[in-house]
Amino acid sequence: MTTDSEPADCKVVAIFRDGGGEMHLDWPVERIPEAIQDAKGILWVDVEDAPDQPSRRAEELLRDVFGFHALAVDDALRESHVPRIDDWEDYLYIVFHAYRIDPTSGDLALQEVDVFLGVNYLVTYHQAPLDFLSEGREAIKEDPRERMRDGADHLLFRFLDRSIDQSLEAIDDLDERIDRVQNAVMSGRARHGLTSIFGIKRAAIKLHRTFGPQRDVLNRLARDPFKVVHEKNRVYFRDVYDHIVRIHDVSEGLRDLIAGTLDTYLSVVSNRTNEIMKALTMVTVMFMPMSFLTGFFGMNFFGPTLAFESSLPKQALFWGTLALMALSPVAMLVLARRRGWF
Repeated sequence: MTTDSEPADCKVVAIFRDGGGEMHLDWPVERIPEAIQDAKGILWVDVEDAPDQPSRRAEELLRDVFGFHALAVDDALRESHVPRIDDWEDYLYIVFHAYRIDPTSGDLALQEVDVFLGVNYLVTYHQAPLDFLSEGREAIKEDPRERMRDGADHLLFRFLDRSIDQSLEAIDDLDERIDRVQNAVMSGRARHGLTSIFGIKRAAIKLHRTFGPQRDVLNRLARDPFKVVHEKNRVYFRDVYDHIVRIHDVSEGLRDLIAGTLDTYLSVVSNRTNEIMKALTMVTVMFMPMSFLTGFFGMNFFGPTLAFESSLPKQALFWGTLALMALSPVAMLVLARRRGWF
C-alpha cells in the first residue's frame, strides 16, 4: 500500500505471510522491519517508482530498511543493465527483463525489474507497471496460503516463469509480423517493406542481446549453491531455464527468417527494376528506326527542295515514309516477341 508520507509517484505494496501462516495482504510499510525479523515468515515488497526519476522514499526503503549495499541500490535505482545476478551472501541482486509489444508504436519494449532475494523476503523494484507482477499479486489474493507457503525463492520462480510466458507472447507477435511482411513482399504490396523488415530486425537483435545473459542468470539460479535458494526449489529454476533456452532458439530462428525476408524483398525489388528497365529499353528500340528515318530524310518533304534528289513525287515519298515509320515499331515488337526478349 502507499502511505501518506510517500510521494505520489512511488507505490509500495507489501504482502506478508507470518510464521504462523496468517496472511496480511496490506502489510503496513512502516512495519516491514518487523516482518523481516520473522524468520519463518515470507515477505514480498513491490516498489513501483516513477520512470527515470528514482524517489528518495524508494532509496531509503532499500538502503536503510533492508540494508542493501549502496552499490546494489544505486544499480537498481539509477542504471539500466543487461540481465545479471550478484551474490551478496545474505541476499541476491538480480536484473531481469520481460518483453512486450508496445501497443502504440508496435515496437518491442524491454521491461526491467530489479530483484532483491533474501531468505525470507523478496523485493521487486521497477519503474513502470509490470503485467506479470500484477497478475502474481492477484493470484496471491485469490489463493494466499498456497501461493506464499513455499518460500521467497519459489515466489520468485513464479514471477520469472510468468515473465518468460509474456516474452513468448511478444516473440509470437513478431513471428506473425514477419509472416505478414513476407506475404506483402511476395504479392508486391510491400511499399514500405524495408522499413518494416528493419524494424523487426532491430527487435530481434534486442532479443538476442538480452536473452543470452538472461539464460546465464537462470542457469546460475538453477545450479549455483546460493544461500537464499533452497535445494528443493532449484528444480523449478531449471524448468524456467529450459523454457528460456527454447525461446532463445526461437529468437535465433526469427533472425534467420528476417534475413531470408530481407533477401526476398531485395530480390523482388531487383526483379521489378529489371522488368521496368526491359520495358523502357524495348520502347527505345521500337522507336529507334523512326528516329533514323526522321534524321535521314530531314522531314523536309514540302519545302522548296528535298534534302536529296528523288524522282518520286513528294506526296508519295511522304506517305511512304510515314507508313514505314508506323510499321517499324510493330516490326521490332514482333521480332522481340519471337526472340523472347519481351
